[in-house]
Amino acid sequence: MNRICIFGAGAIGSFIGARLAAHADLQVSAVARGATLKALDAHGWRLRHAGETVGGPAIASADPSDLGEQDLVVIAVKGPAMGAVAETIAPLIGPETVVLPAMNGVPWWFGDGMPALGAAPLESVDPGGAIAAAIPARQVLGCVVHAAAIVAEPGLVEHRMGNGLILGEPDGSMSPRLERVVGLLTDAGFEATASRNIRHDIWYKLWGNLTMNPVSAMTGATADRILDDPLVRSFCSAAMREAAEIGRKIGCTIDQSPDDRHDVTRKLGAFKTSMLQDVEAGRALELDAIVASVSELGRRLGVDTPFVDGLLGLTRLFARSRGLY
Repeated sequence: MNRICIFGAGAIGSFIGARLAAHADLQVSAVARGATLKALDAHGWRLRHAGETVGGPAIASADPSDLGEQDLVVIAVKGPAMGAVAETIAPLIGPETVVLPAMNGVPWWFGDGMPALGAAPLESVDPGGAIAAAIPARQVLGCVVHAAAIVAEPGLVEHRMGNGLILGEPDGSMSPRLERVVGLLTDAGFEATASRNIRHDIWYKLWGNLTMNPVSAMTGATADRILDDPLVRSFCSAAMREAAEIGRKIGCTIDQSPDDRHDVTRKLGAFKTSMLQDVEAGRALELDAIVASVSELGRRLGVDTPFVDGLLGLTRLFARSRGLY
């Protein structure tokens, strides 16, 4: 597994790409554009952590057909960009290519093979099933990223905290390809682990992001201020209980209470969520994958979600009024 492409060389994409490029005998290419493409052409992959910069050569292009079939494709774009990815990714995918979406929220493949959700695609994240048609589900490995990085300048990413990547087959098997990708990422310095229930890992991370992200986006507040307000904290807890009931119905039971999760989040201090950072940078919000998907799953499963729906409506209106949705 030597030919690897990062589709989307932003903060997380470049974090993964630079680590892999620093590993011997790997050809790590990128689908990028604009200033990031120019920086990759000029300097290669660059990752800064604790005053040290690591990386390696990059083959970069805005056109996937320039790069050809890959052994592994890491998709690291924001949810709103997935439609465009689906339209152009075909040249990268051969019969044995592994596709690893390193993204936030509910992915397009989440309901595949889950009878309780029916055969129809999740319209909130894959309208009309275009993404599923372009990226065969049998070639996907699920992934959850537990790390934070920022783009210091085009082509240069700064690692802030966390180093965890959880990977898993959607069917829960411990396949040879899963072991290979986990081994590859471990050798590159990640704390990579294989999961027998990757949907649960995705749902657990979403359970925390579901409220912190949109509330921070609307209010401009850091996570500590959100949790210090008893009314807002109570609202978040109510929405999380709705999501936990959805999780129970799809085999993603959450063992924690909302207060337990709030206590974990509170220890992280005054941090800005990724959605608040997107608001400040004028980027489109990942509202569909993080909030609208939960609302849609609730409707399909017959779970009432008035707090999630209210959160979705308010954040969507906020984003639309600013051209971010």
